[in-house]
Amino acid sequence: MNKNNWACFLLILAGIVIGGFIGNLLPVAWLNYGQSFGLSSPVVLDLGILCITFGLSIKITVASIIGIILAVIIYRLI
Repeated sequence: MNKNNWACFLLILAGIVIGGFIGNLLPVAWLNYGQSFGLSSPVVLDLGILCITFGLSIKITVASIIGIILAVIIYRLI
C-alpha cells in the first residue's frame, strides 16, 4: 500500500491546529504549557518602492504535541 507523504504532512498540521485549539478551549493549565520561538520582532526590508515584512513565531504546547501524536496514529491506521 502506497502512502502519500502529503497526507501525512496535512494530518500533522491538522493535529497541531486542533490540539492548539483544544488546549485554548479547555481550562486545563498543563495543556497550554509550552515554548515559543522565532523572530521576536519582524524583519523589514524597505526597497523604496516596496516594503516587505518578514516574521515567524511558533508556539509548541503539550496540546499540540498530543495532536501530532494522534495525527500520526490516525495516519498509520488509514
